[in-house]
Amino acid sequence: MKVSVIISTYTNERFRDVLRCVESINNQTLKPYEILLVLDPVEKLVEFYKNAVPSYVKVVVSDGFGLSEARNKGVVESRGDILAFIDDDAWAEETWLEKIVENYYDETIYGVGGRILPVFEGERPKWLPEELDWIVGCTYKGLPEQKTQIRNPIGANMSFRREAFEIAGLFRSEVGRYGKKLLSGEEAEFAMRLRKLKPDARIIYEPSAIVYHKVSKSRTKVSYAVKRAFYEGYSKAILSKDYFLEAETKYFVFIIKSILKKLLSKGRQPEAFGMVLIVVAVGLGNLYGRFRILGQ
Repeated sequence: MKVSVIISTYTNERFRDVLRCVESINNQTLKPYEILLVLDPVEKLVEFYKNAVPSYVKVVVSDGFGLSEARNKGVVESRGDILAFIDDDAWAEETWLEKIVENYYDETIYGVGGRILPVFEGERPKWLPEELDWIVGCTYKGLPEQKTQIRNPIGANMSFRREAFEIAGLFRSEVGRYGKKLLSGEEAEFAMRLRKLKPDARIIYEPSAIVYHKVSKSRTKVSYAVKRAFYEGYSKAILSKDYFLEAETKYFVFIIKSILKKLLSKGRQPEAFGMVLIVVAVGLGNLYGRFRILGQ
């Protein structure tokens, strides 16, 4: 199987991160068919990366701004049978592609997501427990720990058959990240749309397919976490127009139980308070999103 790896970036400030990511893909035990770096349509950005990345990287210019637009351009420009996505500030273990691809020999599997481990620039904040690692784009406590079927993968470590896009189309840009507008949910929406159109399509969580995700100090600030949580709620309000979000309901119950346990555990109160703050922010974002939808 030919595997296209798609990376996107919107800034040259992550240049060193991009190079680390690219190098980790090039050093895979299963060599990729191609590596695509998709850039926002900014002339200076494009010229910078064309002169900075290795010659084996195919530099692609997105048709628009935002993460979903970049991923969609990568899908269109790629030639592989399997399309794997990784964030520009992440890097993969050397067996990442090998562990992903071995699942696709089962023809019922249309998507595979792997494990995303956070690597903090400093120490993990005391208020940020593993249950909230989705805030920094990583696998979080409450998700399955063993290989199993899932609704959708997390964007920093996901892959799909090309056929999945032929069936379901591309990612919806209105629920994707756009600069500092921290919307999320395009991978969840795409996976649910795929399952609607092809109910027998399966998406698998493969915990042995591992990438590491850099967590900068700016992402561990309470202000960032609250903003990210608000937009998470907003994004889910958009998705709830068309889908029943069962996974989110189960996670909410899990979080409430976790908060109660931490409140009663010595030294875990900061984590509990952090979780309460995030739950409130998600709730406010969801209400805001629902009011926006009603007003349209």
